[in-house]
Amino acid sequence: MPIAVDIDVMLARRKMSVGELASRVGITPANLAVLKNGRAKAVRFTTLAALCEVLECQPGDLLRWEPDDAADAEVAEVDADEAVRGGGRA
Repeated sequence: MPIAVDIDVMLARRKMSVGELASRVGITPANLAVLKNGRAKAVRFTTLAALCEVLECQPGDLLRWEPDDAADAEVAEVDADEAVRGGGRA
């Protein structure tokens, strides 16, 4: 998944458990686990804001973009080159 979730990093830095974070944010530990493990399809801004407030961090400390893998990056580069020349899908 191109969006990586680093909630576990912030939990370790704050020496906080998943259960404590879930309780303080107001979501279930199961829903927090789905988000933490990168299986969530979306996150509400209110939830993201609550996570940032409790963890005293910025959204960028919790979420980051990374390419799927090198092959996908190469395909994107080829598509972009073709688009510039007028023959690509992009």
